[in-house]
Amino acid sequence: MTERSRREMLCEALALGVGGAALAVVGEIGAASATPAEAAAEVAKFTGGKPAAKGRISIDLPEIAENGNTVPLTITVESPMTADDHVTDILVVAEGNPRPGLATFHLTPMSGRALVATRVRLAVTENVVVVAKTSKGEVFTEVKPVKVTIGGCGG
Repeated sequence: MTERSRREMLCEALALGVGGAALAVVGEIGAASATPAEAAAEVAKFTGGKPAAKGRISIDLPEIAENGNTVPLTITVESPMTADDHVTDILVVAEGNPRPGLATFHLTPMSGRALVATRVRLAVTENVVVVAKTSKGEVFTEVKPVKVTIGGCGG
C-alpha cells in the first residue's frame, strides 16, 4: 500500500465532490417536462380532489416571456378577506416544468388583500395554472398560457 499525502487525498475528495455536483446539474438540465397529468395531480392534491370553479382569480403574467428564467407573476383573488370569508391558500402550477408545483402561498385575514407577486421560472411555452382555496371551502382556478422564447427569437 502506498502512502498518499494529505494534499493528494484532499484533491481527490474535491474532484469527487465537483464531479458529483456536475452530475446533479446535468441531471436537472436534462430533466423532461412534466406531463399534464402530473400537473393535474398536483392540483388534485392541493384541492383534495374537489372541483374548482372558474373566476375570481386575476393572473398578471406576460403573454410572451423573452427569458423564462425570471417571469414576473402577480395574482389577485377577489375576496373580502374577513375572518369568516378569506383566501387561505394559493397554488401556482406550470404544466411544462419538470416540477410543476411552482409556489404555494398561505394567507390570513391579516393579509388585507388576496394579492401575491413573485417571479417564476418557466421551462417552455406552457400554461400557468393558479388555484385558490377559501376559508368557506370554495376552490377557484384560472389558467394563463405563456409563450417562452429564447432571446426573443421564437420558441
